Amino acid sequence: MTLAMIETLLRWLGGMIAYATLGIVLYGIWRGTCRPVGRTVGLRAGWLRSAAFYALTTTIFLAVSVIFWKPLPLTLPQEIHALLLIAGTLLYFPSMAFVLWGRLALGKMYFVSTGFGAQLYADHQLVVRGPFAIVRHPMYLGLIAAAASSLLLYQTWTTVVFAVFAPLIFFRARREEQALAAEFGEEWQAYAARVPMFFPRWKMKSKESSQ
Repeated sequence: MTLAMIETLLRWLGGMIAYATLGIVLYGIWRGTCRPVGRTVGLRAGWLRSAAFYALTTTIFLAVSVIFWKPLPLTLPQEIHALLLIAGTLLYFPSMAFVLWGRLALGKMYFVSTGFGAQLYADHQLVVRGPFAIVRHPMYLGLIAAAASSLLLYQTWTTVVFAVFAPLIFFRARREEQALAAEFGEEWQAYAARVPMFFPRWKMKSKESSQ
């Protein structure tokens, strides 16, 4: 199998995973709009239950994906091209898996937010298991890493746009944390003190604890 064939296969597989993830997310959002509203933070959180809002944002996402899906004007040696492909593959697929793990861990607590507003459910519960025991925003961490690695894997203008705008997710995370802090109080504060926002803490066991 040639490098070109491997590259085509990896890119096709990566695209299928991306659109499958989008479908899973949209399904979760649809289920969420049918549940009773809980605490709301932000002036425009009402958008989060508007079918028109999701139709518009999904259309924009797909339009950007198609319109800017043009290769970057790069001419790289085959060795460098192969290294970028390997690096992109090794980062992209685990990142997407982390996104899906986070979505599954949230279960029926999943909903969407924007930098303008966040909304909880009337019976909302704080999820601290699975990837949420590693970082407070595993889905966002996975999306940021996937956006960066997709640039290495696909090398198109679309992936440049995604990589540039991915850090804006930070504002959505902050808005969500405002809602969770207001809802869960000390429970949230203890969780936030224990688990980092985006970057995992790797604790080394002491010699005493390992004996």
